[in-house]
Amino acid sequence: MTILIDKDQGVPSPALAPAQGDARDGAELTIGLVNNMPDPALKATERQFMRLLRAAAGSNRIRFHCFSLPSVARSPEARWHVESEYSDLADLKRQKFDGLIVTGAEPVAPHLDREPFWRDLTEIIDWAKANTRSTIWSCLAAHAAVLHLDGIARRPLPVKCSGVFDCEAVTDDPLTQAAPAPLKISHSRLNEVAEADLVGHGYQVLTRSKQAGVDMFVRQYASRFVFFQGHPEYDALSLQREYLRDIGRYLAREREAYPVLPSSYFDAATEQKLVRFEKRARHQRHPALAGELPALTLRADVAAGSAAAVLFRNWLAYLAENVAAPLAPR
Repeated sequence: MTILIDKDQGVPSPALAPAQGDARDGAELTIGLVNNMPDPALKATERQFMRLLRAAAGSNRIRFHCFSLPSVARSPEARWHVESEYSDLADLKRQKFDGLIVTGAEPVAPHLDREPFWRDLTEIIDWAKANTRSTIWSCLAAHAAVLHLDGIARRPLPVKCSGVFDCEAVTDDPLTQAAPAPLKISHSRLNEVAEADLVGHGYQVLTRSKQAGVDMFVRQYASRFVFFQGHPEYDALSLQREYLRDIGRYLAREREAYPVLPSSYFDAATEQKLVRFEKRARHQRHPALAGELPALTLRADVAAGSAAAVLFRNWLAYLAENVAAPLAPR
């Protein structure tokens, strides 16, 4: 899948409108997305990143390519979509990319370095260090990258970190320039990497949350690596879809633990309804009960944040400023 994104294309949401009055000449940027998200989120992840890049493009033109690791297990339908719509992963290393975005995948092994996709992913990590100007590593991909690069192991959390969290910039950096304070970022993960481990290995923390811990951090190689423990690309309903999916899995006895209620996400009345539903589900555990879930209403401020648009606009500006510089030799 190769898509041309430029300033003349419409923006689907006014909240994501690009900055006005940008008079500089735009650059043509080549950006790849290695989309390893599980099947239910595969197409949504494409849309989310394309929407963000379109919103952030300004006067830049973006050639956007989609890839996926062949070692990520897929249903027949999802595999058909990848094989018919995505570029072959072998093409990634035959081209030059200004920017690369690598998402996480649904884990199936107890340790990251035992995942079926581990070898494919670590080859991309090594390649990206010298063959991109900057690479974004999202959630599980961020955990895998720091494990491969510096042996930093992620730690399991006592309960899942799920919700929309207020994150604060802790240092001046071009990536967080003009970002709203606080940045509202979605997190959805069972593990974390500790700030002390990151700092001790030379990473610079850019944003953190009092509740969710480290959010965004960076490390400079020939490429600037940008890591997100959260999901700035998530749309307003992403966490709701995950939560309902996990309730369905619990009722079908495909998972043992009832999913944790996302923090600062549903309004107070909805939270009360969901707490009552959880009590009922624990006593009447049956798939049919999913049809009796209450109507869900999000907090009014969930969809109002513009953090993702600003972060990606700044990332594209970094790529555009460095587009004339030659990439490191292969």
